Amino acid sequence: MLEKMFKLKENNTNVRTEVIAGITTFMTMAYILAVNPTLLSAAGMDPTAVLMATCLASFVGTLAMALLANYPFALAPGMGLNAYFAFTVCQGMGYHWSVALLAVFVEGLIFIVLSLTNVREAIFNAIPATLKKGVGAGIGLFIAFIGLQGAHIVVDNSSTLLSYVDFTANFHTEGICALLALIGLMLTAILYVKHVKGSILIGILATWILGMICQATGLYVVDLESEYYSLYPTFAMTNFGAIGETFGQCFNPNFSNVSVVNFIVVLLSFLFVDMFDTLGTLIGVSDKAGMLDKEGRLPRVKQALLADAIATSAGAVLGTSTTTTYVESSAGVGSGARTGLASVVTGLLFLVAILFAPIFTAIPGFATAPALIFVGFLMVSAIVKINFEDYTEAIPAYLCLIAMPLMYSIAEGIAIGVISYVIINLICGKAKKITPLMYILAVLFICKYIFL
Repeated sequence: MLEKMFKLKENNTNVRTEVIAGITTFMTMAYILAVNPTLLSAAGMDPTAVLMATCLASFVGTLAMALLANYPFALAPGMGLNAYFAFTVCQGMGYHWSVALLAVFVEGLIFIVLSLTNVREAIFNAIPATLKKGVGAGIGLFIAFIGLQGAHIVVDNSSTLLSYVDFTANFHTEGICALLALIGLMLTAILYVKHVKGSILIGILATWILGMICQATGLYVVDLESEYYSLYPTFAMTNFGAIGETFGQCFNPNFSNVSVVNFIVVLLSFLFVDMFDTLGTLIGVSDKAGMLDKEGRLPRVKQALLADAIATSAGAVLGTSTTTTYVESSAGVGSGARTGLASVVTGLLFLVAILFAPIFTAIPGFATAPALIFVGFLMVSAIVKINFEDYTEAIPAYLCLIAMPLMYSIAEGIAIGVISYVIINLICGKAKKITPLMYILAVLFICKYIFL
């Protein structure tokens, strides 16, 4: 049955590999179960309701991706978009969170239409193959940077913006976390080089266990004020009735102090960032998995984009910010995932997380950081496929890949890449390479910087 549904042999994989990879993807994404409720509670939403909505939306979206597209891509409420939801739309603009949920719901409906009419697929295919390599490498740098920050290896610095952690200053909290992450990274790399199956997942679990040992011996000290929590999982049950606080509230928005123009601006902002975050993630992860054809196209991309759109609207109904394809899916791909079976495993774990959310939320950032940093290495290898002899191809790819980590956004990286590709090739007499849709995208990105 599984063979018939997911075509395992055709994709050179097996049940064991897919299951381990699915678990790995979930482990690298589990932080969203702790982060999303915290962020959206700043918008006035019930944290427990958001937690349940996050689990359910992730389950629905990831399962849709598995069944519609048969790809090992997992979905969850997107980082960055949830911060925009809470701090810009709700706190900054003063809008009620139900209005923001409505904007997300409408955004999802628009994406469903665009997916069914092949508009999003056309945009995906219009991006040149070399630029797609730049996107893949850029995402690798981006998620590695996220991992370095999550492990507190890279920290803020008033004079240089960023610096490495001072291991001795706060050794029992920040310092030991960074040290454990480095140990986990070395362990993951060694296991991977030795071709140990599930090396990335083993690295996550081993790092977490080492952390619990450090807490037991006093090397790691719990400091709630500085957000260094106990590393031991708890077994408290979830309040299932809390979901009623957010479910369906997008259909009952509080429109006080909200003009039509402002609502459209919010809607377009969600729409723009989500579209190109998703496209960038699909490009990067599918390229790493070897799923793109010779022309840089992804088979069944229409179904993948449709699953993403369905998840966005479903998540808004349940009560969470934009649900989108996650770059952490690359951790599962790095562990061998090639089919939707891995996504089914990841989705089911999100569903189970409703029952055991306190356990999963105990996975610390420094334990998942080695996986993100190492997968970043696997993805940045796409850079060797870029033709650096053709500057009109290489320079836009380069600008794209450095923009993603430095601007902390996949969408911004794509924007810089598209704009520079069109301008450089147009002025350098290679306009024939530029498709009409690339011109349109470049103009839209420029307008976005001017008006949004």
